[in-house]
Amino acid sequence: MTDAALKDESQRPAEPAVLEDVPGWFWDHDRHSFDWFMGRQEKTGVTGDLLEMGAYLGRSAIVIGEHLQPGESFTVCDLFDSDAPDDENAAEMDTSYRKSLTRSAFEVNYLAFHEELPEIIQAPTSALAGGRIAAGTFRFIHIDASHLYEHVVGDLQVARVALQDQGVVVLDDYRSQHTPGVAAATWGAVFNHGLKPIMLTECKFYGTWGDPEPFQRDLLDRVDLAAGCYLSSETLNGQQVLRMTGDSDGIGAFRPSRHHRRLAAEAARDEASQSRRAVQEEAARDLAARRARAAELRRPANVAKRAARDLLPPVVTSVIRRARRG
Repeated sequence: MTDAALKDESQRPAEPAVLEDVPGWFWDHDRHSFDWFMGRQEKTGVTGDLLEMGAYLGRSAIVIGEHLQPGESFTVCDLFDSDAPDDENAAEMDTSYRKSLTRSAFEVNYLAFHEELPEIIQAPTSALAGGRIAAGTFRFIHIDASHLYEHVVGDLQVARVALQDQGVVVLDDYRSQHTPGVAAATWGAVFNHGLKPIMLTECKFYGTWGDPEPFQRDLLDRVDLAAGCYLSSETLNGQQVLRMTGDSDGIGAFRPSRHHRRLAAEAARDEASQSRRAVQEEAARDLAARRARAAELRRPANVAKRAARDLLPPVVTSVIRRARRG
């Protein structure tokens, strides 16, 4: 293999065996919630397109893609390794993920779980405005791009136009200390632009510009809700808001990737090889120790001592030993 080929191989993104191998911040409660909302739509006959604004390396996109139905489209919009549109966005990317985020890594991860890539728009999410995507055709939109207030406001405006009446929008980092812009934009949309909260998790806001009550009713009735998920309710400015807490013990694992068996077999071979090497290294150390002891015994002084011990009468040998000890 040439040096160039070796370099290309070393820079090639690692193939994931399971969803958790894909880097990202997408936890079990939100994975289960994504499945719940899109699964409910499918069970009630709702069809429509899917959209993710900001994908990072694909962990949440892989889950969204699992719900793509015949006749629907899935669009992912992200800068990936392109230049940011402004200095503030560039600084944000440099601080968070500029070194790790590439389109090729996203594609490797996504294709490990799906046969085809989504439609990828490698551009700022502002490129979706002005009719780039069809109005009123989307049933589920995940917003996890820039955390800057002005950008999130724009993403919400895109989502409002793109969503169906009962479509669901999800915003990431709506309450994190380092993302006040997301919080301001999210609650500004709630209090000023008709966005209605359905449910909050630790990391994400789930809402709709339609009627949240049917979703909330099924959630409170625990329809298809995992055992480890607990809901509480409160009223915010006259609107009911659900909060999900609990543990993830009752949430099933996401299906493994198409590389899982091969990677598991390779891992088993590596483990067996490491075990054999450990045994061989221990045997080599033992052999070296025995050889060192044998060499020590062959030293002339030690040979003379053994000869004296073997040839002299025991009484004489004992006297010599006592004399040496003083």
